[in-house]
Formats: sequence, structure tokens, C-alpha cells
Amino acid sequence: MDRAAAGSREVTGGVLWQIAVGFAAVSLISVGGGIAVIPEMSRLVVDVHGWMDQARFTQLFALAQAAPGPNILVVGLIGWHVAGLAGMLVATAAMTLPSGLLAYGVFRLRRRLAGNMGLRLVEKGLVPIALGLIMAAGAILAQKATGGWLTAALVAGSTLFVWRTERSPLWVIGLGAGIGALFL
Repeated sequence: MDRAAAGSREVTGGVLWQIAVGFAAVSLISVGGGIAVIPEMSRLVVDVHGWMDQARFTQLFALAQAAPGPNILVVGLIGWHVAGLAGMLVATAAMTLPSGLLAYGVFRLRRRLAGNMGLRLVEKGLVPIALGLIMAAGAILAQKATGGWLTAALVAGSTLFVWRTERSPLWVIGLGAGIGALFL
């Protein structure tokens, strides 16, 4: 279903409820930020609900990444695609409110436990979890993107460029856009 289809029919409360519950659950596991839960978002909107295919999901993700602002803009685009303006608002609220409230609660707890050895161990333990989730997101997006060997080469080259140089990642985005326009 595309945005025009969502706008041309009445959006049911059931669809908005599915958006709210789905993204609220994803929000609570977003250790490492929104990028870390891209695989789960993909599973939710493509495999579970069938709101779009993987190619469309990847396009929306790329559009959200190219736009200035928080990297979680993809949620609003997904909501818009599924249920128009109401879907965008519900998806954005569902993705930001639960994790925001949880972060506030953890912040308050952290202030009380400052200097506690157990707290430091938990914080150190969350780093590899966040890194693993972010790497999984990149691997899944690269695997499901169209382009075959060229896409794999671009992902590997981009990763090495950003990791090993101090140049701006905007060079990678520009080069990828140019190559994509020429070959894909």
C-alpha cells in the first residue's frame, strides 16, 4: 500500500493501534539509538504486517538518513506511508515516548547510584550490545538492498572509509548517490 492508498481510504483504528503497539515495543529495545532497531522495524513493517516491501523500506530509510535531523525520521515516513498524517503522528509518538520516559527514569536512577560499581558494569555491558545491534542493522540493510556485488562493495568500501579516515561521511553519501544513479 502506498501513501496515496492510505489517504484514499479511511484509516482504521486497528491499523493505528498496530502502529502504536509495534513501534512502542521497538522503542523499548532501542539500546544504541534508532539505527540499532532497524532490523526489528523491517521485520515489523515488511514481514509481520506487510505494509510495504523491503525495497520500499530501504528507500524510506535512505531518505530519512539523507534528511537533516534525528536518525529516527524513518518512523514518521513509515507511519505516513501506512496511514497518512495520523499514522505519522502515532508512529513518531510511539517510537519516542516510551524510550524517552525510560531514559528519564534511568537518568534519575543513575543520579542516585552514581559511583556504584554495578552501574558501571551495566553501562560497560550495554556498549557491545548497542554495537552489535547497529552492525546487525547495517548487515540486514546491505543484504536486502538491490544491486548485488556493487552494493556489497559499496558497503564494505564505505565502512572502511568512515572507520579508517577522518573525512566526513558526507563523501560516502555523495559517492554512493552518484554510483547508484549511474549503475542501479
